[in-house]
Amino acid sequence: MTDVQIVELGMQAMTIAAKMCAPVLLTALAIGFAISLFQSVTQIQEATLSFVPKAAGVGAAILFSGNWMLHEMVTFTTQLFERIPQLIGS
Repeated sequence: MTDVQIVELGMQAMTIAAKMCAPVLLTALAIGFAISLFQSVTQIQEATLSFVPKAAGVGAAILFSGNWMLHEMVTFTTQLFERIPQLIGS
């Protein structure tokens, strides 16, 4: 295995990791921003107010994007397993 192949594999792994966590993180970010904007407008400073909407939003994001996430991970893993003989042989 050459250093170029290792770097390429690492980049692919980081890219797939970023793609997997993007829907969940962006949902939590959007809901957190909306709740904090609501709290600043109404001056309600309750710390637990943001937890339930974020948890529900993250759950919905996983529910809606879970199939896509699973498909991406299976595709990546299958391609990685297919490349094992090439990686070992070089």
